[in-house]
Amino acid sequence: MQPAFADVSAKALGAFHDARVADPDWAKSTAPSHADGVWRWIEANHRFNVLLWHEEDLARRVDVGDVEIAANKRAIDGYNQKRNDAVERIDEALLARIDKVAAIAGAWHNSETAGAMIDRQSILALKTFHMGREAGRIDASDAQRATWRERHRLLQAQRADLARCFDALLAAAAEGRAFWRIYRQFKMYNDPALNPYLRDRAR
Repeated sequence: MQPAFADVSAKALGAFHDARVADPDWAKSTAPSHADGVWRWIEANHRFNVLLWHEEDLARRVDVGDVEIAANKRAIDGYNQKRNDAVERIDEALLARIDKVAAIAGAWHNSETAGAMIDRQSILALKTFHMGREAGRIDASDAQRATWRERHRLLQAQRADLARCFDALLAAAAEGRAFWRIYRQFKMYNDPALNPYLRDRAR
């Protein structure tokens, strides 16, 4: 890994994601362990993905009233906005490290940003952890456990593929052989001036 990105290798990200997913109380903590820089936003992104995961589970309940489900849906909307905001901050911080590197002629333009790839790594860490836990359930049938073990294996393969592509992108970008641009999400449904239902309600 190039010095500009030595601290954000896929291996380092995987270790961070896995350790936090394995701690059931981590996401509830209000004190981030990284005060500034790209890791502040990597941590924030992962926290919101963990909170989203649990809120999505709660939103599928059928034994509670509509008011509770509506609260879950609103929490999901808020966490998702913050998750996407963190992805943009990650990209800003990473690109600032190589702002003096000019892309060479014919440099590869990666359509997915490095921040979005980190977001995917976070989500895959969650999926892999929870699928592995389900595959070990003693109350499940042998057929279910076999299916979940195979899915767990495939998720691990997907993580390995993504990790390799992520490291390759950062290495190439540090040398000017590849680049990505920040793509703003512009979530219109969260903006009272752009969401027609919120706008009409305000009027």
